[in-house]
Amino acid sequence: MIINSMIFAQGNSALVIEKEYTKEIDKLVKNKRVLKAFEAIDAMDGKSVEELIYLTEIPAPPFKEEQRAVAFSEMLRSAGADKVWIDEVGNVLALRKGTKGGRVVALDAHLDTVFPEGTDVKVKMKGDTLLAPGIGDDTRGLVVVLNVLKAMNEAEIKTEADILIIGSVGEEGLGDLRGVKHIFNTEDLSIDSWISVDGGSIGRITTSGLGSIRYKVTFKGPGGHSWGAFGLGNPHHALGYAIRNFDEVAAKFTSEGQRTSYNVGRIGGGTSVNSIPFESWMEVDMRSVSPESLKQIDKLFKESMNKGLDEYNNSIKEGPKLEMVLEVIGDRPSGQVENNVPLVQRTLASTKYFGAEPGLSSGSTNSNIPISKGIPSVTIGRGGEGGGAHSLDEWWLNDKGSEAVKLALLILCAESTVVK
Repeated sequence: MIINSMIFAQGNSALVIEKEYTKEIDKLVKNKRVLKAFEAIDAMDGKSVEELIYLTEIPAPPFKEEQRAVAFSEMLRSAGADKVWIDEVGNVLALRKGTKGGRVVALDAHLDTVFPEGTDVKVKMKGDTLLAPGIGDDTRGLVVVLNVLKAMNEAEIKTEADILIIGSVGEEGLGDLRGVKHIFNTEDLSIDSWISVDGGSIGRITTSGLGSIRYKVTFKGPGGHSWGAFGLGNPHHALGYAIRNFDEVAAKFTSEGQRTSYNVGRIGGGTSVNSIPFESWMEVDMRSVSPESLKQIDKLFKESMNKGLDEYNNSIKEGPKLEMVLEVIGDRPSGQVENNVPLVQRTLASTKYFGAEPGLSSGSTNSNIPISKGIPSVTIGRGGEGGGAHSLDEWWLNDKGSEAVKLALLILCAESTVVK
């Protein structure tokens, strides 16, 4: 899911598509096998809707994507992948071998949804519109990458580079990109280019990773009766000190320089209105496209928490001092791919070919990880029309949905070099 996306290019009119890449794409779309693949995508459009319904109705709540992973792996195997496996964290990977090897181009969509176990994911129809939690984000993305593989095999397209098709786990929320982190930090895979299918329209291209750091902060004390133990340290009060301190310095920091945000999203603790709580906790989210800005606001946050704890502890009339626990619950690195990188240029030229006006954006997607490692990466849209992401009323309409599949295929073919 693309989160807090914003256009960072100097307006679409300022985007420069170099002629060599426009010529490359114009030549590629005249390739007989690529044209045959486009025809295959059009022919499988109706079937793709059936596949979307099938996968959507397989629950994939956070950290419990196993059932959908098995189903998706079987679909990739039936689509003709040379090798299909599920790794130790649950990612589905399918290899399509190239003629030369030595390079690997990845095409990814994520398996997980934000919805908890027990959510009704039965697809409902309203005219031609499909409604169900997760039907767009990112189940449609899975269908896109599946159909790219099917079309390439039906058209017998050969590429020089190996192609790795991925259904990744843990993209959403507290999943913290765990699937892609595992692929790049643990798997013995050398990926040279990365393409994720996530987000909406095919005009939006994410080339800037919106990084984030998330904490759960817990203040702990002895607790007690609000009257009988009055004077003991109160974790809720200490939390208030800490939030005040952080808000003061963070507001000033975020008022200038690279765009950076901060948010106290959840607060909890306590047992009753007449009890001093034994703990008080909050969850905090900080974001920036700038690694340095993220590092700086993280430093301010930690200093503010310690200052709040010290200030409050100095005010306690009796009993022990409070303690504080800082727990990292999310760490998504930031970074940016330059516009002149071949993958970005090919994505811009391919998008233009399909009549969409390309716009570069930032977002929090699986691409954050390869971007942070200096690997050329983009996130493109899943196409069609949709809305209500992360809600029970999420919907998707197959309005020229096949164009997103063709776009993904075209970018992938260009990046992996089609054999004549």
